[in-house]
Formats: sequence, C-alpha cells, structure tokens
Amino acid sequence: MKQLLVFIRKEFYHVFRDRRTLLLLFGLPTAQILLFGFALSSEVKNIKLAVVDFAHDPASQQITSRLRASPYFQVQELALSYAEMETAFRQSRIKAALVFPAHFQADLLHTGRNQLQIVADASDPNTAITITHYLTSMVGEYQQELNQAAGALPYQIVPQTRMLYNPDLNGSLNFVPGVLALVLMIVCTTLTSVAIVREKELGTMEVLLVSPFRPLLVLIAKAVPYLVLSLLDFTLILLLSVYVLKVPIQGSLALLYLVSTVFIVACLALGLLISNVTSSQRVAMLLSMMGMMLPTLLFTGFLFPLENLPGPLRLIPNFIPSHWYYLIVKAVMLKGLGVAAVWRETLTLLGMAAVLLAISLRNFKIRLA
Repeated sequence: MKQLLVFIRKEFYHVFRDRRTLLLLFGLPTAQILLFGFALSSEVKNIKLAVVDFAHDPASQQITSRLRASPYFQVQELALSYAEMETAFRQSRIKAALVFPAHFQADLLHTGRNQLQIVADASDPNTAITITHYLTSMVGEYQQELNQAAGALPYQIVPQTRMLYNPDLNGSLNFVPGVLALVLMIVCTTLTSVAIVREKELGTMEVLLVSPFRPLLVLIAKAVPYLVLSLLDFTLILLLSVYVLKVPIQGSLALLYLVSTVFIVACLALGLLISNVTSSQRVAMLLSMMGMMLPTLLFTGFLFPLENLPGPLRLIPNFIPSHWYYLIVKAVMLKGLGVAAVWRETLTLLGMAAVLLAISLRNFKIRLA
C-alpha cells in the first residue's frame, strides 16, 4: 500500500510539472465553457436599433425610453428620415428600425387605433424574426398598460413589419455566405498546410534546400496551384448557390471574385504557416481542420449572433479572416453593395493576408538556415 501511494504521488508530480497537461486539464475546459456559454445562444442582445420618430409626442417618447432601458436594444441614433435609415442599414450600423408616423399619439387617442412600422435586416432571417418579436412584444406591453389606464376605451397599436433584403425569409440567403466562408477557410488552409511538411516527411526537403530558388519563390510556387483550384472551387459553390439554392447575386460578380481571391490568399498563407511550424502531415491537417472549424463556426456570425458576446470576447472575431469575408459576401451578394461599402473589410483581409505571408516567409527562412 505504501508503495502504491508513493507511485501515485510520483504521478501527481509528473502531472503538476507538465504545463501542457495542466493546460489540457484546466485551461481547455475553462475556455470551452466560457466560449460555448456565451456564444451558443439563440437569444439576441445589444441589437443596434434606429428610431425614426416623425411624431415626437409623449407616446412615441415613452416607447423609445422603454427601448433604451431594455437590455436587448442599443438605440444607436434617432434617424430623421427614411433615407438616413436606409443608409444605416446599408452600412450595417443597425439591425432594425422602429418608425413612428406623424401625429402618432393624437391619431391613437382620436380613432383608438394606429400603426407603426418595424423594419429589420432579414439577410439573417432568424435574427430578424427574433428582433421583430421583441419589438412587437414591447409595443404590446405598452398598449396593454395604455388600455388599463384608459379603462373602457381600448386602444390598438398595430405593428407593420418590413423585412429588408430577404422579404421571403429564405434561410439559404444567410447560410450560403457563411458556408462559403467556412468551406473556403477549411479547404484552402488544409490544402497548403501539408505542402511543406510533406517535403519533410518524404525527405525531399533537401532538394528545396539546395535549389536556386529563393524561399519566397518556393512559397509562391506551392501556393499558386491551390489558389487556382480554390477559385474553381469558389466558382462551383457559386453556381450551386445560384442555380440550385436560388440565392441571387445582387452586387458585382467581379468584386466578389476580387475579395474572394484576397480571402483565399489569406487562408493559403495561414496554411503555409501551419505547414512550417508542424512536423507531420497528420498534425498539420488536424490543426488546420479542427483549429479553423471551431473559430469559424463560433465567431463568424452566421450561426450565432456576435452581439451576445461579452466585451473581451467581442475582440476575437476581428482576428478571424472568415468573419470579415462573411460580412463582405453578405453585403455584396445579398444587399448589392459596392466597393464603397466594403473597402474597410477588404483592406483588413488584405492586411491579414500580407501579415500571414510575411510570418510564413520568416519561418521558412529559419528552416532553411
């Protein structure tokens, strides 16, 4: 028994001295429970909402005050016109808008019935339905309190719902850009993640070492075939989306190809970086497939609303290329927007591609030295 206790104590020492085991035991579960707990929620919070108030009467002000006090909404601005509202939707500054007609309270008190309009960005139909449900419920609560205070005089406020970009609430319109980003991210990263490590495993790395090519040319030569094949893959996905899933391309096809090329280059550079720092094809494929799939699913925004993420976790999507690509594809493909609307996201992707290529090249030089 004493010998057994000694061995058990020895094993404890081994565990406590191994940082990787401790990280696996405590770090991974902590990170997963935090990520899944905050990200995997169908509830939508912090919705960016604009109020277009043509009435400016006590009734519209009371409803607006309730929206400001609600944890579900962030009243971003008080838009003065439909044009400002449409611009805010195109620039993705708001997810929904509530429009009060002129003389809202006077007409309601005089006729006992009035309407207001709820406008939602239905390029994400599930989120749009949830938002309209929230707004309808809050207006209904106000109407109920108004009727209780009025006694025998019933008032009725009828919300008129308008869905932008996807009036039929076709779910494919939301999933196609997300799946496009997911597929390209995983396929492109996996393809190049084995490009260099395969040379190490096959023992042909020496040929590269003695070749007259510079490291940059070697990386370019390895990436170009995958870039061409990935663009063909992108074309296939687009054809299936348009002719099978009936998802229209509202914007410029040339812009879509240009942005997709930048995104594919970023993914290929990330794959080359993984290939440089790993020692076997199996590890490289596991890292590229599993390591890219989870962040893309959680932080791209097409499965779970990113508005639910708490402060520090909201920074994570900024470092994931598929998040920016998803925003661009939605804007170009579904909303029909042009370069003026997506240049910031495109520049971000371009910067990520340049940084990843530079890091890959630096690591490749070290291997050659």
